[in-house]
Amino acid sequence: MTDTPTPDSTPPAGQPETQPGQNAGQPAGPPMIRVLAQYVKDLSFENPGLFATQQGSNAPEIELGIDVKVEPGPPEQQIFSVELKLSARAKRQEQIVFIVELVYGGVVQLQDAKRDDVEAMLLIECPRLLFPFARRIIADITREGGHPPLMIDPIDFVGLYRQQRQRAEAAAQGQPPQA
Repeated sequence: MTDTPTPDSTPPAGQPETQPGQNAGQPAGPPMIRVLAQYVKDLSFENPGLFATQQGSNAPEIELGIDVKVEPGPPEQQIFSVELKLSARAKRQEQIVFIVELVYGGVVQLQDAKRDDVEAMLLIECPRLLFPFARRIIADITREGGHPPLMIDPIDFVGLYRQQRQRAEAAAQGQPPQA
């Protein structure tokens, strides 16, 4: 006699029940993210102020932009494309020193994720996994362009997610967004 449950029986005491769409006999685990692929989708580097860098003694002012975009794949497989867009513009006085834009993508599969957790996993955890690789590419490309490597500080994706949610809720209620 085995301990495997039959389709019409309940699992033995101490064993968790399976979730819909899960193989029988496999307990539901914590939500997981599998990174299936990572890639540079788009990379642009403009270097109009190389000589301004050589002449200036103070560090340029850096403007940083961050965006996350998610596209669903096959719903039955829980596969998504997550794109992390980083853009940086360095200026000294009014002269642009360099502009770099990177769209770094990942194809991810969510496993055992509850419906309520999917959005946060895609907009917080996936960009957090992709960020170190994108950061390295930005540092390398600015160094190869003749500048000191631009080392972007770690990004608080939880804070960005909360800000985005507050803006969306305020827009839905017709209120002006908070700073």
